[in-house]
Amino acid sequence: MKNILITGGAGYIGSHVTEILIKNKKKVFIVDNLSTGFKKLINKKAKFFKININNTKKIREIIVNNKINSIIHLAAALSVGESEKNPKKYHRINVTGTKKLLQALTKTNVRNIIFSSTCAVYKDGFSNVHENTQLKPTSVYGKTKLRGEKIIQSFCKKNNLNYGILRFFNVAGASSSGEIGQINRGDQLFKNLSLEIMKKNPIFKIYGTNYKTKDGTCIRDYIHVSDIAEIHYKVLEKINKDNQSNILNCGYAKGVSVKEAVKEFSKYSNKKFKILKLLKRPGDMVKITANIKNLKKFIKWSPKYNKLNTIVKSCIQWEKIINR
Repeated sequence: MKNILITGGAGYIGSHVTEILIKNKKKVFIVDNLSTGFKKLINKKAKFFKININNTKKIREIIVNNKINSIIHLAAALSVGESEKNPKKYHRINVTGTKKLLQALTKTNVRNIIFSSTCAVYKDGFSNVHENTQLKPTSVYGKTKLRGEKIIQSFCKKNNLNYGILRFFNVAGASSSGEIGQINRGDQLFKNLSLEIMKKNPIFKIYGTNYKTKDGTCIRDYIHVSDIAEIHYKVLEKINKDNQSNILNCGYAKGVSVKEAVKEFSKYSNKKFKILKLLKRPGDMVKITANIKNLKKFIKWSPKYNKLNTIVKSCIQWEKIINR
């Protein structure tokens, strides 16, 4: 398991996964079309190819020429809000893109596939979800990722490959190295709050204040990006060594409301800030946290960055670095 291809490796999560793989002496090859990825996030020790994952011929050449054994498939369109407005784009990238990637690795040396999925595949209304909780995505984004899961499972069973499907909960934070973090804004709460902290007159936006939760705002399970990266590495090692496949929730099994997040960020603002209460967004789930018993049973892993103030401070520190 030396040569690993990461699709979307110039993105937020991809750059952190690359960092931990290189620390563990792996050869990393990155495919990214830079539509949402950034050159500055590409690890200098990785080999980079600016290619769209729909380009089956070129992807296949990279796999064959570099003797790729494992693929971590992170390339995707990620915004719940945007997916509601542009469903065709999400189907093209998340569904068709996954099919094209699998076509490229047919009859090659690839034996392991890690696929980034999402907690958005679950039915809304369940607060503590395990991997067998009912699957009924609310958003177009969630629907396309669930379709991707099924495509991966079917392909791997048919071709005798190992897969690890990782259902991310809400990823936040930045690497302690100070070299990589989140650049694109999207609709991620922690990114938007850390951007506001940098402004002269911060405005913290809350979408929906009358949800049936403890304080009326949405509740999410936030996991630090460096912990997510380590999970990728350990799951890949496990499926490669034991020829096992699995679907795993990736979170902390702990809920944080939007108001709690805003309160934590406000501690680090020495300016007068305003809270703007807005309408609910289509596709947003009310409350969801991860049951991670299967994850901890499958790999030897315990989180290193799971305190809320640790995640928040790393977000703010990253903004200070990139806004120098």
